[in-house]
Amino acid sequence: MTATGRPVVSDVAAAAAPAAVTALAATPGPGAPGGGPAIAVRDLWKIFGPAEHSIIGTPDAELTAAEVRAKTGSTVAVRAATFDVQPGEVFVVMGLSGSGKSTLVRCLTRLIEPTQGEVLLDGEDILKADAKRLRELRRRRFAMVFQHFGLLPHRRVIDNVAFGLEIRGEGKAERHRRAVEMLDLVGLESHAWDYPDQLSGGMQQRVGLARALAVDPEVMLFDEPFSALDPLIRRDMQNEVLRLHHEVGKTMVFITHDLAEALKLGDHVAIMRAGSIVQIGRPEEIVGSPADDYVRDFVQDVPRSHVLTLRWVMREPRDDDPADGPELPPDTVIRAAVHVASATESPIRVVDEGRLVGVVDRVQILAAIAGTEPDA
Repeated sequence: MTATGRPVVSDVAAAAAPAAVTALAATPGPGAPGGGPAIAVRDLWKIFGPAEHSIIGTPDAELTAAEVRAKTGSTVAVRAATFDVQPGEVFVVMGLSGSGKSTLVRCLTRLIEPTQGEVLLDGEDILKADAKRLRELRRRRFAMVFQHFGLLPHRRVIDNVAFGLEIRGEGKAERHRRAVEMLDLVGLESHAWDYPDQLSGGMQQRVGLARALAVDPEVMLFDEPFSALDPLIRRDMQNEVLRLHHEVGKTMVFITHDLAEALKLGDHVAIMRAGSIVQIGRPEEIVGSPADDYVRDFVQDVPRSHVLTLRWVMREPRDDDPADGPELPPDTVIRAAVHVASATESPIRVVDEGRLVGVVDRVQILAAIAGTEPDA
């Protein structure tokens, strides 16, 4: 289990899953001030083309993306996106190519200017920031890791990591000190004085991670950072993100086209299709209760026992339940609970912070794995 209480999706599940996409309010992460979101996105639109500012609020806004394009010559890249990202969580946006996910993440820092909506960072509307304030936000509160590493080939690794600090005007000694700390965090301290072309692709992406962390941002944005990596290196980098998230606790927004990656990394997953968010939920909600046929097709090959948790399948305790059954926390994945259930005749007692919150027996576990409802 991760620091945020998310059940860990195993690499076996990751290897078996395809790519996918849904809407639900996120629950507060640890340390959320007053339970408020770190990022709140409200009715966010991005339309490219000549009719950008004449579609929203008209009947044309109800047309499909293909119909809008045929009628106006414009492309609806993001349509009325609304979601919250809680402090300290990994929020994954997933969709196929052309779904609008990369446009969405670029709108969060106005690398692409949204057409309409709100992007609130701790209550501050980024879309209302002037150029000076926007530069300050990008330099100090956000950091982004792209698919293409974007390292400066003529600079050594240590200076690539320190680049954001240099832009901020910090002295060489301080930025090198910080860069070395971050390289140590990602396991590359011994390569500080190498050039990027002396490193493997996975190592270069670690440099990109270290560079993003060096400026100590509140929010880290990842735009398909591992798509170009070989599968084994990609898995290692996913584990690296989980490790770093556990150690530094940053709020992260992660973009991917791969469902396995989304389920492995996300506290919450938003699935996009044709510019719209069609479902948001925890990994077990996406797999256990897909919002429509589109999402259902994506998750049909996912091993349910690797994703669904006891919280998802448990029932209310009854007076006639045995009092001596094994106890497990609610975020235990079913795969792990199967071994416990097979060793006893008593149902599993689901206990959260010392309180009995539910009961799970073998019938419920088998029904969840099979995707059916247990008999009453």
